[in-house]
Amino acid sequence: MQCSLRFACILIVALFLRSGADSVSFRSAWKDDAALLETGALARTLTADAPREIKIVSYNIRWRSGQELEEIIHLLQTDAEIGGAQIIGLQEVDRRKKRTAYTNTARLIAEKLGMNYAWAAPPQAADSTEEETGVALFSPYPLTEVTRLVLPHTGPRGRRRVALGATVRLAPDRLVRVYVVHAETRIEVWQKMEQLRAVLDELERRPKTDRAVVLGDFNTAEVAALKGTRRLFEEAGFATPFADDQPTWRFTALGLKMLDLKLDWVWLRGCKPTAWGIAHRIDYSDHWPLWVRAELN
Repeated sequence: MQCSLRFACILIVALFLRSGADSVSFRSAWKDDAALLETGALARTLTADAPREIKIVSYNIRWRSGQELEEIIHLLQTDAEIGGAQIIGLQEVDRRKKRTAYTNTARLIAEKLGMNYAWAAPPQAADSTEEETGVALFSPYPLTEVTRLVLPHTGPRGRRRVALGATVRLAPDRLVRVYVVHAETRIEVWQKMEQLRAVLDELERRPKTDRAVVLGDFNTAEVAALKGTRRLFEEAGFATPFADDQPTWRFTALGLKMLDLKLDWVWLRGCKPTAWGIAHRIDYSDHWPLWVRAELN
């Protein structure tokens, strides 16, 4: 019985992830303005000598709020795995949404951590009732050249997704270009690759930066998406310590774990990973946080 239920759940998830691909041609007027990009300078860390190693964390928090958000913030401060990072990229970060008590989540996190932050959200389709949410980047170091990038291709009912780029100034002459990505789930694999390629193209259009990080929820649910993502980033000179078969997302039904998938990534260029992991014991979201310690080349 349990085996049959698991198979049914896998089929439901597969159909859910695939549905909506035909909605790419859906026409809608998007409400889009500068208010969908927000930054705040709450820290002043900048020294003549850059650190030799940095910690990076990526986590889709699935619009946590209230006590759960407070506990996540505490972990980002003190936890042995994800605590004390110099670069934190979060996805599904709400701002003034009813479901999260109209809290400016990114600013609250930044204030609690004493960090600078940037937050960006996609435009919302004019006729959509779904609450969209954003991505956020945090660092004790200054964030400059902040860029909001609306990704190509629409999901169900004209839904859009976004990436956020910023230059982290570890020292006056030591920079890291960082992108936080939340890609669409229900589109074709080739369209997912074009969303990721749009981020890499934005990086390549900028003045050359030796060090770069691209992290986030790529929604690589399909085997073809996993292979395509690895090929795309490796051809661009990036590397990741995370294997394709390491799950970062779980699907549960009736209280039972039914399916694990690899949706989340941390890709590095000009940085050498020295330690890394997926914090499976941190279960506030349906995603697990990823962390990497990286030596700056």
